[in-house]
Amino acid sequence: MPGGVARTSTFALTNATLPHALALADSGAVQALLDDVNLRNGLNVHAGKLTYRAVADALRLPYTPANEALAS
Repeated sequence: MPGGVARTSTFALTNATLPHALALADSGAVQALLDDVNLRNGLNVHAGKLTYRAVADALRLPYTPANEALAS
């Protein structure tokens, strides 16, 4: 679809991602992640800790909830 309606898909992607980029720029990465659960749900690794359970389980490595990893 992006190839068929490049302009429209570019606007849609920008509208979906710009608020997150602005939050990261305004607050810094850690604070933006702590403030926004949707942004935090996209976090896989922080400070060497796996914060996404499915990845940790698949790799048989320890899982650390994102809130805990961000607090340390």
